[in-house]
Amino acid sequence: MSSATSSRRPNILLISSDSMDGRIMGCAGHPAANTPNFDRLASEGVLFQNAYCNSPQCCPSRASMWSGKHVFSCEAWNNYKGLEPGDPTFQTCLDDAGYDTHIIGRTDHLSGRHSWNVRLNAWLREANVAGQQKAGPKQRFGVEETDEVRFSETDWVRVEETVEWLRARAKSPGDPFFLSVGFLQPHPSFVTTPYWLDRIDPNKVTLPPVDEASHPVLEFMKIAKGCTDELTDEETLLIRRIYYAMVAEVDAMVGEIVEALQDTGLGDSTWVINISDHGEMNLEHGQYLKNSLYESSVRVPLIVNGPDAQAGCVIEHPVSLVDIFPTLMDMAGASKPDWLEGRSLMPELTGAPSRHPDWVLSEYHSNFQNTGSFMLRSGKWKYIVYVGYEPQLFDVEEDPEEVRNLAPVMAEIVRKLDEKLRGIVDYEEVDARAKAYDRRNFVAWRAAASDEEYNEKMRQAIRGYGDDDEAKVRTWLAKG
Repeated sequence: MSSATSSRRPNILLISSDSMDGRIMGCAGHPAANTPNFDRLASEGVLFQNAYCNSPQCCPSRASMWSGKHVFSCEAWNNYKGLEPGDPTFQTCLDDAGYDTHIIGRTDHLSGRHSWNVRLNAWLREANVAGQQKAGPKQRFGVEETDEVRFSETDWVRVEETVEWLRARAKSPGDPFFLSVGFLQPHPSFVTTPYWLDRIDPNKVTLPPVDEASHPVLEFMKIAKGCTDELTDEETLLIRRIYYAMVAEVDAMVGEIVEALQDTGLGDSTWVINISDHGEMNLEHGQYLKNSLYESSVRVPLIVNGPDAQAGCVIEHPVSLVDIFPTLMDMAGASKPDWLEGRSLMPELTGAPSRHPDWVLSEYHSNFQNTGSFMLRSGKWKYIVYVGYEPQLFDVEEDPEEVRNLAPVMAEIVRKLDEKLRGIVDYEEVDARAKAYDRRNFVAWRAAASDEEYNEKMRQAIRGYGDDDEAKVRTWLAKG
């Protein structure tokens, strides 16, 4: 525990959304966004303009953040395999430091969650079996004809619970608190109401550009996600506008919580951190959901303000969610475990010289991709490795929408970035380890399942499952 007394240590409020692209805020420069509360938080605190998740999927991303370790270290390979009970997290350390910790809503960092389909498709990815979703974006959007303003009911209940908790806490102060509030939105399906849709100017919603070339791993991903139906320009623009409207509703939720924090008198003594677990492709690169290492999928919001934060500061250099754990330790005045792999952002928050490395790492090993992928963002470059396939290279300053893969024409930059990435992670070893996990689990399940159960689960997980898919599975297993 810090030598500081409990009364002098700040409270901490962590607000997380699900599937919010960090670029879709007014303070981030997005023309169609309607986010007055995020913008106000940024004007009063610090906006990390280039914040990334460490894996573009719910459980792996959250497991990495809560453990303070990269995915390859904590082995949170997919939405079924996260942290195990008893694994230390920042909540563990804050408890030990004398904080009163409280959780409202979504955390999703532990193993054993999500559907059978998700885990089976993750195990089968090396077999090149794309377990296509039964509904793609064409079937998963709409505008509900209702006057209801609090449309995302589950999350608004969490807002009310949070406000009541803060009011009660203000009346009975004690040890400093850490409060985590987790929302489900703006996760697809893309559904909103006229109230929120009207807050997005349709004239500012644009069609995404088309990639100059496709990549085989991303083509597999499109099939696996069910992104195979043609969408009209009108449908595309409406879906994108609906997503921005969903973000606007989340912004309103955050605004109510921050207002309650101020009204209760807790604002001046509380750090507020706003994040999301990953982004949302929102039809960029012909896809929806997350799961890729493109900016729309891997960029997240990160806004922090509090007792010592610089007001209106914008940090340009890349950071990532693995940095949250050590930052929380500094906020709490607690010692940092020596196994943390992120770097505290307290220097950036207070105006001290940054100690952050000049790179961030993200990786993906789950159900919508047939091999492991690794992203290194360093300076203006984004380098993406797909194990067993050709890499991609993007200049995210000149080509922020990543439509032009420079890897075929910039061999020396590729060589240098690959050398740097290999110095951080042995990506071929990690990919082999993740795929060995997949195989072990599939083989164990197949041995225990009856033929009837096996065929039923395979039909559920793989759209149109038949002899061709079974042949791929058998070929994969025969490789040993």
